[in-house]
Amino acid sequence: MDYRLKCLSLATLVLSLSLSVSVAESKTRKIVQTPLTAQAQTTQQRRDEAWRLTILGVQQLNQGELQEALKTFEQALPIHKQIGDTAGESITLNNIGAVYNSLGQYSKALEYYQQALAISKQIRDISGEGITLNNIGAVYNNQGQYGEALEYYQQALAIFTQISDTASKGKALNNIGEVYINQGQYSKALEYYQQALAIAKQIDDKASQSTFLNNIGAVYDNQGQYGKALDYYQQALAISKQIRDISGEGITLNNIGGVYNNQGQYGEALEYYQQALAIAKQIGDTASQGRTFNNIGLVYDSLGQYGKALEYYQQALTIRKQIGDAAGVGGTFNNIGAVYNSQRQYDTALVYYQQALVIAKQIGDTAGVGNALNSIGAVYNSQGQYGKALDYYQQALAIRKQIGDTAGKATALNNIGEIYRSLGQYGKALEYYQQALAIIKQIGDTEGEGRTLNNIGTVYNSQGQYADAEKTLFAAIEVLESLRTRELADDQKISIFETQAQTYRFLQKALIGQNKTNTALEIAERGRARALVELLASKISENPGNTQTIKPPTIEQVKQIAKAQNATLVEYSIIYEPFKVQEKEEWLQSKLYIWVIKPTGEIAFKQVDLKSLDISLTDLVNRSRVSIGVGGRGGINIKPTGKPIQKQNLEKLYQVLIEPIASFLPANPDEHVIFIPHESLFLVPFVALQDKDGKYLIEKHTILTAPAIQVLDLTRQQRQRVTGKDVLVIGNPTMPKVGIPPVQLPALAGAQKEAVTIAGLFKTKPITGKDATKAAFKQKLSSAKIIHLATHGLLDDSDKSIPNAIAFAPSPQDDGLLKPEEIVDLKINAELVVLSACDTGRGKITGDGVIGLSRSLIIAGAPSVIVSLWSVSDSPTSEFMTEFYQQWPRNLDKAAVLRSTMLNTMKKYPNPAYWAAFTLIGESK
Repeated sequence: MDYRLKCLSLATLVLSLSLSVSVAESKTRKIVQTPLTAQAQTTQQRRDEAWRLTILGVQQLNQGELQEALKTFEQALPIHKQIGDTAGESITLNNIGAVYNSLGQYSKALEYYQQALAISKQIRDISGEGITLNNIGAVYNNQGQYGEALEYYQQALAIFTQISDTASKGKALNNIGEVYINQGQYSKALEYYQQALAIAKQIDDKASQSTFLNNIGAVYDNQGQYGKALDYYQQALAISKQIRDISGEGITLNNIGGVYNNQGQYGEALEYYQQALAIAKQIGDTASQGRTFNNIGLVYDSLGQYGKALEYYQQALTIRKQIGDAAGVGGTFNNIGAVYNSQRQYDTALVYYQQALVIAKQIGDTAGVGNALNSIGAVYNSQGQYGKALDYYQQALAIRKQIGDTAGKATALNNIGEIYRSLGQYGKALEYYQQALAIIKQIGDTEGEGRTLNNIGTVYNSQGQYADAEKTLFAAIEVLESLRTRELADDQKISIFETQAQTYRFLQKALIGQNKTNTALEIAERGRARALVELLASKISENPGNTQTIKPPTIEQVKQIAKAQNATLVEYSIIYEPFKVQEKEEWLQSKLYIWVIKPTGEIAFKQVDLKSLDISLTDLVNRSRVSIGVGGRGGINIKPTGKPIQKQNLEKLYQVLIEPIASFLPANPDEHVIFIPHESLFLVPFVALQDKDGKYLIEKHTILTAPAIQVLDLTRQQRQRVTGKDVLVIGNPTMPKVGIPPVQLPALAGAQKEAVTIAGLFKTKPITGKDATKAAFKQKLSSAKIIHLATHGLLDDSDKSIPNAIAFAPSPQDDGLLKPEEIVDLKINAELVVLSACDTGRGKITGDGVIGLSRSLIIAGAPSVIVSLWSVSDSPTSEFMTEFYQQWPRNLDKAAVLRSTMLNTMKKYPNPAYWAAFTLIGESK
């Protein structure tokens, strides 16, 4: 619920030009004109050496080699002093100040600039005085002391106007514009930038034109006028390319990436940031590399891909420490802290935020202090220390008002609203949220608008104002869905949805509160498996590049899907509400919504109060699985709990999940029931749930599962396109090695027997042992109608040393592990894929369903997949699968055959561990 600005993106939207650099370069053109005496030659040589060092330092400064530049300038400075070159001394002092300014050491920068200013006044170098006043203004600007910055920039402008230095006047106008853009006074900023651009055009200064076009683009970018911003950035980019200003090209590419990032078009943002990074590396601009790494980290953070975000932040941090960029280090510390805060690692987040605060105070970075204070407040808010959080947020708000940080002000207002919402002071919460929303709309912050609308909708829900909540949350969803652009990769769509999923649940609550149960079902569908649906639709269209967005189903389409499947559909949705736990607000499971859609089109709705359970629904699911017992294929013993405890847990799950809707389910056990789980319910063995009489659900119904109702419409289309004719059976391959250190997986004698027996039933030859490679599998894939894989299934472990994969025999070309990301690129023409292995139906549970092997197989073209919900025992599994295929010729209804197999297997192996692991996802026919 906490909304916070991803602060200090450092996208270089505004360029403050260092006038001292251009003077240093022009000064060198006056060196050496006539033959000199020996003494004069020595003096001249020292002068030349001083200026050679000064030029080198400028080059190093421009390339972001700050420490090297500092050393070089410090070598030049004493020579300028010794030979009495006061002008050179002033310029070098100015450049040393520029280095310290870039390093965020603002007090040192001011010290050197003041020395340079004194010399310029002493020697009556009015131009140098103007340059130094400009540079002092830049220091104050960087510290967020905008009033002081404006004062010095105005003094510099007056001098440049007085001496008719048109070029420097344009740059001073640009810098004044920068102050106004930092204060959120966009019309004033635009006025000054336009004046600067007119001067640059008048004197045909192409480099400055590019800079000022960039900054005009920044104004429109900050106002949310992204089309105009891109137009100006593109003009700037064209000029940079024309004059072969590679550095300027990189800066503009970074800015274009910033536009797309602000719009939530994260795929495009990454593309431009990567181009900017390539240029920074090419020209050796270390500082720009650090900024761009940081910006890429921000994109992944927004996508909820926290591991990748940390990877890029760490690269940025390394560079910024290396070049001594204190302000950059502080900003990246803050961003790293935000990642840990998002992952609820609050102590670690606080460590990084505190470091950011120390640095910001040390270098006098007022804006940085405000960012760090806001971030620390977010940690205390998450920990339920609302008084502390409010104190930090108020401090952050005061600073942001002081420096005119419009976006930061919105963030602080939003966060203060969040505190009051947590405290139940809804009137105050709405007041702050509405203030934040007005600012966010003004500056065009799309992501912020969606989050703030979500927060307002949550307050309305808490007040029971469900109509207001419905309107607001619908608006929030429209905004948030605009961030899930077609250009995002599948994993990015999944991760960004994880940051948005709560809004769909809040809207369902608002709708149920008004008895709009059918509309709530539409939202439940709209809020699940969207990435899967889009990717699957693209595959079915036979145009993987097809970017047409498939719309979520209407209630009429849901009814049509139930009719086409000739099945009763049961969709679950777990709803969360805030509860006070030891004075801290926790979002806990409060309600379970259940919809039953009959093939006749009749829809029933029930809700279950989860607060009455003595444990959470998630814990109940886990407890039930433990009581069944989990083993490993290949001889690991299953150790279930006692039968009474097992029965008690399975009955409890039945009471929650089935009993409320039992009267709506078909009486005929041959009729199909398709369960659409949610969150932890993907781990539920529905077939093994028991009623009060101890009867298993599979004894009453023929059961399938699916990640979403709309997926069933797409798998049905896939089934109609099956072209395979053969049966492909692979079993007990020569096992690969996994883990660190690598350990070879054990052979599976039962899987060997299973493969041979099943292949015999279809009069084909199994592929086993060393021949059972990925290459052999892929070679036979296109002609297979049935694919049966009896091997090890791997579920990725916590340290990622073991991936989610299907085990094949290793070969010189590969390690033998077929992973989900490889499967999605295959073309499966089979009507059924059976993964007779451990945990093949498991994976990371997200709003898009289970991200793992089963999802990948469906995307690759399999309309029906049989997978396991836990580690299965080798020998009983072999018997189970043999029984399944022996019944196959007598009944081509896969769900019916699976049910019959379970009923027969439980006679010999009563424990559900041996017969309830497998589930059919997708089509039955």
